[in-house]
Amino acid sequence: MKQYLISALAVGAVAASGLGLAGAANAAPSGPAQVEQTVRTLEASGYHVIVNRSGGATLSECSVTAIRPGQTHSTFDSRGSSSPSETVTAKTVYVDVAC
Repeated sequence: MKQYLISALAVGAVAASGLGLAGAANAAPSGPAQVEQTVRTLEASGYHVIVNRSGGATLSECSVTAIRPGQTHSTFDSRGSSSPSETVTAKTVYVDVAC
């Protein structure tokens, strides 16, 4: 269930970043802004982002090819209540880019 949530959040973040860049698409090249904006959006959403790059070009010449969910670390604690509650301590997402 958590994997579906992470995937949905990652896809939503990319979609939101794409919609946010729609107005600026004519003003700047889409490649570097797309990668950097995607990473910034995911980090702002609380993800630890790992970028997997294929190709030898600089990141400014790359484009996002996939966003994959990674490991989610959480703890369960029942102090102060009768049922345990889950606290997410770290979320990881992989951003694949092609150059």
